[in-house]
Amino acid sequence: MTLNALQRALTLPGDPVLRPLPCQVAVLLEELQAPPRLAAHLRAVHDVAHQLVVWVERHYPQLDFDRHAVLFGAATHDIGKILHPEELSRPGSAHEMAGRDLLIARGVTEELARFARSHASWNAPGISTDDLLVSLADKIWKGKRVTDLEQLLIERIAEAGHQQPWEAFAALDDVLDHIAQDAERRLAFQAEHPVAPGIG
Repeated sequence: MTLNALQRALTLPGDPVLRPLPCQVAVLLEELQAPPRLAAHLRAVHDVAHQLVVWVERHYPQLDFDRHAVLFGAATHDIGKILHPEELSRPGSAHEMAGRDLLIARGVTEELARFARSHASWNAPGISTDDLLVSLADKIWKGKRVTDLEQLLIERIAEAGHQQPWEAFAALDDVLDHIAQDAERRLAFQAEHPVAPGIG
């Protein structure tokens, strides 16, 4: 059986090997006939979010965050690009609210749908640790470092771990450097998949 381009983006292992998206998300992307490149991007960010979650759980178990929410948020943060596919290849923010509304229309709670809207707004009032982790995953998957975003998370992990900020910075810096080492290969995996649906 020949896999179509979307199925390939959802199932090919990748290099580095990327975790599959949560089943609920994969089914939703298939139902909505998402662009294959979007599915590949969501897999890359979801995989990086998983690495961040595991690191936080191991080193800062006192930090209050919702693992399921972070992973779902990373797996769906750009889903609005189904409605705004032009933003797969150029900057734009129309996909943010559109993604949140799309998820809610599909029965996803506001608590989980919000990541589609909030992933680029880490300086907004009321942003949670969950939001920061999703936003960070959406940057570091491609090796991009964003100082003000990282600083917000450093403050939270330092407080949770009863550390000085410089200690939390050093710890986070190490894990982000490690994750960034695979950025070029993740970018190559995303680029292998077409923006338009079709047979792969």
